[in-house]
Amino acid sequence: MEYIDTHTHIADEAFAGEEEDYIRRALEAGVGKMLQADIDSKERERMFSLVERHPGVLFPMLGLYPGSVDANWRDEIDELERWKDRPVVAIGEIGLDYHYGADFAKEQREAFRIQLEWAAALNLPVNIHLREATEDFLAIVKDCSHLGLRGNMHAYSGSYETFLQLQRYGDWRLGIGGVVTFKCASLAEVVRKVPLDRLLLETDAPYLTPVPHRGTRNESAYIPLIAAKIAELKGTTLEEVAARTTQNAQELFGI
Repeated sequence: MEYIDTHTHIADEAFAGEEEDYIRRALEAGVGKMLQADIDSKERERMFSLVERHPGVLFPMLGLYPGSVDANWRDEIDELERWKDRPVVAIGEIGLDYHYGADFAKEQREAFRIQLEWAAALNLPVNIHLREATEDFLAIVKDCSHLGLRGNMHAYSGSYETFLQLQRYGDWRLGIGGVVTFKCASLAEVVRKVPLDRLLLETDAPYLTPVPHRGTRNESAYIPLIAAKIAELKGTTLEEVAARTTQNAQELFGI
């Protein structure tokens, strides 16, 4: 069986000096491809360097994470321009995050719109980070629906009703990670209802580690645990989940 981790951060400092072991463990677990989410200028060069050393295994995204939007956000957007000729599989991770406050909510919305327009111009999908800003997010994607947006909702935590609403504004899939394995996770009911052809596997490593490793550092080698939980919830086989989610990722990201 082959799996694809559609959202991880191997360039994160948590894995410094251990990147090769991380990739080896993932490959041994059947995770043949790993998509690297971009955050900001602080780790972008390290991420691209790692991708270049592992062609066909690691695939980069390009984007400004909403949590990195501050008073200097336009400088970060300008810095992105320097990398736009690089081959990437998505614009991400981008979006809105008001979890720690809304001091830069307006700037986040502006940066988000700019990057949605880039994605449309470059004919690329988007990888969305959304936390505690659903109303503003839906308003923006509705307003930008003429762009023909497609992408995935990374670490999806919304409702089934929000999923249905999203489909009216573009071609959207849901990234399902370790949270689905947590006891009493509301995400489980969403996964039961959403068609398998709308689901993607992801880790968000080093964060959101699945059971039974919760409380430790996450990594792509744990993707089969997430797939097994989805198979249980959907009443199907692990092989079917692996095959369908791999196909979904290949179609969305062109890999």
